[in-house]
Amino acid sequence: MFVWTIAEQHEGSLKDVSFELLARGRSLADDLDTKLASVLIGAEVSEEEMQKLIERGADEVYSLQHPHLAEFSCESYSKVLQNLIKTWSPSIILASATTMGRTLMPHVAVKTHAGLTADCTELAIEPGTDNLLQTRPAIGGNIMATIKTPNHRPQMATIRPRSNKPLDADASRTGRIIEVPVDEKLLDNRVQVTGYRQGDTGFVNIEEAEVVVAGGRGFKKAENFLILTDLAKRLEGEVGATRDAVDRGWISYPHQIGL
Repeated sequence: MFVWTIAEQHEGSLKDVSFELLARGRSLADDLDTKLASVLIGAEVSEEEMQKLIERGADEVYSLQHPHLAEFSCESYSKVLQNLIKTWSPSIILASATTMGRTLMPHVAVKTHAGLTADCTELAIEPGTDNLLQTRPAIGGNIMATIKTPNHRPQMATIRPRSNKPLDADASRTGRIIEVPVDEKLLDNRVQVTGYRQGDTGFVNIEEAEVVVAGGRGFKKAENFLILTDLAKRLEGEVGATRDAVDRGWISYPHQIGL
């Protein structure tokens, strides 16, 4: 029985959501009296960087690195993760409800015939069992639903980013970094990436902002969002917008809040 979290990286550096997940996973692993492992798929991530996962709560880090895994690709990442699941048979797998997590985990859940609960805000172990109780908003956020999948393993859940704080780093923690060879046959991919282009939102990633100043249809035109731009700068925050505003082209989609 193991608890896994899926780490995320970009250009060799771990994303903050990796540490948030470890805080959730550490609590569950302690309740189950089992090990917590972090799964890192990528390329050229240093041992020093992976050690940060151990400092934040992981007992083990499964490192699956290959040049073809440098950037996220659902098909190849899914195959690599499925193969790891077959080898180690974890009981619980947690991922962040980021673009990567929301894309990868449904694919893996279907292929492994496992249950998946998306956008969880609370997790707990059902007393007397190893069932994961997964709580998420439902019916437009009017109720909180608690879901479990007692008949299938692994149990999978995605967690809303920034719904909890990471544990403080503990440099005295020790653990194992396990280098897992990547089978070249798992890297076949029907999607070919031709390039990347950095989006120009003018601000930091909205998911990382402490302050968000948002507007919607009432702003009537794109020029009026400059009011929010000035206010957001003064508050050291991010400009947000409703779906209606971004659909009208008044501001770019990276600023969208909600559905």
